[in-house]
Amino acid sequence: VLAMLPLAMGIGEGAETWAPMARAVIGGLISSMLLTLVVVPAWYVIIAGSRARFREGRGGSAGGTAAVVAPEGGADPAPELAPGG
Repeated sequence: VLAMLPLAMGIGEGAETWAPMARAVIGGLISSMLLTLVVVPAWYVIIAGSRARFREGRGGSAGGTAAVVAPEGGADPAPELAPGG
């Protein structure tokens, strides 16, 4: 983005013909960056939260994965699933 600023501002010989293209490239880079870093993760959080509330309303997990919690003392919660066991 910073490399395109002189071109977008019309600095240099012949830059006035390339300035509209430079502005379009800068706008595209900024909008794609915002979509990737802000909008997509925000929608993911919103959708994941609504799915969790939907599952809670139905009374359980609807095909999701259950978390396995190790018992106190650090024992393996599923020794039969361990390799070689």
